[in-house]
Amino acid sequence: MSVAVQLGIIVGYLLLALAVGLVAYRLTDRTAEDFYLASRTLGTVVLLFTTFATLLSAFTFFAGPNIAYAQGPEWILVMGLMDGIIFAILWYVIGYKQWLLGRQYGYVTLGEMLGDRFGSKRLRGLIAGISLLYLFPYVMLQQVGAGTALEALTEGAIPYAAGAGLITAFMILYVVVAGMRGIAWTDTLQGAFMLVTTWVATIWVLAAVGGPGAATEAIASSEATSGFLSLGSAYYTPQWMLSTAITIGFGVAMFPQVNQRFFAAGSKTVLKRSFALWPILCVLLFVPSFMLGAWAAGLEVTVPEGGNVLPIVLAEYTPVWFAALVIAGAMAAMMSSSDSMLLSGSSYFTRDLCRPTLAFFGRALSERGEDLIARIGVVVFASAAFLASLWNPATLFELGDAAFSGFAQLALPVLVALYWRRTTRTGITAGILASQAFYLLSLFLSIVPSSYAGWTAGVVGMGVGLLVTVAVSLITTPAAAERRAIYFERLGAD
Repeated sequence: MSVAVQLGIIVGYLLLALAVGLVAYRLTDRTAEDFYLASRTLGTVVLLFTTFATLLSAFTFFAGPNIAYAQGPEWILVMGLMDGIIFAILWYVIGYKQWLLGRQYGYVTLGEMLGDRFGSKRLRGLIAGISLLYLFPYVMLQQVGAGTALEALTEGAIPYAAGAGLITAFMILYVVVAGMRGIAWTDTLQGAFMLVTTWVATIWVLAAVGGPGAATEAIASSEATSGFLSLGSAYYTPQWMLSTAITIGFGVAMFPQVNQRFFAAGSKTVLKRSFALWPILCVLLFVPSFMLGAWAAGLEVTVPEGGNVLPIVLAEYTPVWFAALVIAGAMAAMMSSSDSMLLSGSSYFTRDLCRPTLAFFGRALSERGEDLIARIGVVVFASAAFLASLWNPATLFELGDAAFSGFAQLALPVLVALYWRRTTRTGITAGILASQAFYLLSLFLSIVPSSYAGWTAGVVGMGVGLLVTVAVSLITTPAAAERRAIYFERLGAD
């Protein structure tokens, strides 16, 4: 099959996703709340699948199988089981309370909510700035994943830069015209599509090699992979697995594109049904995709340095048209992540940074002006991430891990603020700054260890943030502007 046909399948699928978004655009109310949150009307299926598809990123489809290929399938326990349960719990503990507050006060972003809780525009801007900082590498991750996937599928006929540029162009176009309603509709389509194609791909590969027994026997009989089938390998220590599960689970809850979906649920019932079904979806997707990576190692599928195992194993054991279709779906899933990130990032930028800044100078931002700034911001942010992705500075796992752990530093101070009335503006600000400083220093300075008795700096930094938030709150007095502390506390018991 020619490269033109492969590219045609991929572009055709992306255009189909875009068409769904355009239909939704015709139903949009042209208000900020509808653009960012679909007017808080998402039902159970759409909320569940838009959150699911938002997280179906290059980290899921390429970094996860790559880890299973190199280190064994125990990665399923981290992403498929522990993270699914942790995030489902946080969906209720944090998400339900955010939904109640958003319904009462009309909040669109996490920064708006906490800035109002503590009467602080600086805190609002701090949360927005941190969130945009970590969104950048995660948008890059999608572009890197798309570029490497297309390059591998076409055996270099489509270069890395062209693949990364293709998904960048589509994500910009999609966000500018679709808004949350279009993204949510398309996410539902893409989430269901990727569940089906991942299982079909797994069955197809297993049929080609003689079934799951033969594939697993290949792992056991290979000297390089024989340790994959036993728990507690050198790669997966209990401390590392727990650290990774905690930082990813808590980090996901603070991702802007996920956190905003807590505000978008149509009802309490919708929110509760969605978090109950979440762990099931995680298992259904992560088990087959990660096992494909582990089986590929036992089958001695050769992956070049810097390459991704999933497109290579599909190209080897399935027809080219099907491999192209799966990669098209994976790229569409990456687009689902990226467009949601860009939409949420634009809301953080316009509402939490631009609005307060203009208000400081006595200027107001109109609905039309906010809309224009949001769309321009999407183009600039995505283009900058694309240019940075051309350097391909780190592996997909490194990019994803940096983002997950960075966002996780926000989680415990936010959780304390939601449930402990005694939390002060100074306390939560100090907690956020302390954990972020600790984590960033561990990334860039060798004198700050990245591991502590096997526990990662990301989870240790979370502990630092919790301790500082509580300690500083105990020795400081709430400001008069912190007017809704009592309401926040009472609402949690609703």
